[in-house]
Amino acid sequence: MAEPVGMLKVIVVQGKRLVIRDFKSSDPYVIVKLGNQTARTKVINSCLNPVWNEELSFSLMDPVGVLNLEVFDKDRFKADDKMGHAHLSLQPLVSAARLRQILGVSSGETTLRKVIPDPDNCLVRESSVSCVHGEVVQDVWLRLCGVESGEIQLKIKLMDPPAAAAAPRRYPS
Repeated sequence: MAEPVGMLKVIVVQGKRLVIRDFKSSDPYVIVKLGNQTARTKVINSCLNPVWNEELSFSLMDPVGVLNLEVFDKDRFKADDKMGHAHLSLQPLVSAARLRQILGVSSGETTLRKVIPDPDNCLVRESSVSCVHGEVVQDVWLRLCGVESGEIQLKIKLMDPPAAAAAPRRYPS
């Protein structure tokens, strides 16, 4: 049975070097998926380096899944064009949040763990999971797959996981 881990806030910060899908530019937007939950950003017209700074919220359940995102070019008269996709395992973020609870970290800024690029993610470079004033935060740059170029920056926050998430599970004997 799925257990709540907390509220996941995904801030879609910006994109860099996105591909051209219209005549000279693109009108990008991002769709973010976690399990059966989906959210999307607004469209930024005629821009290959868009800044969204949009916060999307998801309920995070255990077992923890993978955060998936797709970037599209908005078209008026035909289907929207794909501009790439990426994924990120949320397990390192959740593990770091449990470590924060065990250590009792709640103020200041503390690095809890590093995450390196591997097949479980589309990281461009190493990323840190930190506790910033009681919030568990990961700032990532994801390389878009299936296209010639493009990167998306996300800031991910795991908000106040319930205390039960850190407690050992008890099974009836």
